[in-house]
Amino acid sequence: MSAEFASSPDRFTDAELVAFLDEQLEPSRSSAIEQAVREDEELRQRLIQLRGQDVAGLHTIGAIWRRQQLSCPDRAVLQAYVANQLEPEMADYVLFHLTEIGCRVCRANFDDLNQQLARGRSTEEAASRRRRMFQTSAGHLRRHD
Repeated sequence: MSAEFASSPDRFTDAELVAFLDEQLEPSRSSAIEQAVREDEELRQRLIQLRGQDVAGLHTIGAIWRRQQLSCPDRAVLQAYVANQLEPEMADYVLFHLTEIGCRVCRANFDDLNQQLARGRSTEEAASRRRRMFQTSAGHLRRHD
């Protein structure tokens, strides 16, 4: 990328800028836009114009698609993905959505489901340890008749 293009406000698409304004853009790209906005008055004006179009109700199909999260897998699908219970094609799509699209909403759900799974496993492990300790010590307990 040339230095001229790197400083140009055209290096970001309108779709990216709208996603940035809606906080739906992946963190690394958001950071790049934030840095560019600080340095480029033209880009700042473009963001203001895009926000104005949004407020005025001039919505694109892409913007509606993103806001309504039409391509996002629902939480049950993400849960099945975490549990490795999806068909390969759907698992590939979820992976693509999380890594390539970088959907922050789905990523937050995915991280939450992984944390729930980890908490569930630690609870199961604790219960299993208690059972094993009881079983190994049961023969050493005295009966009081």
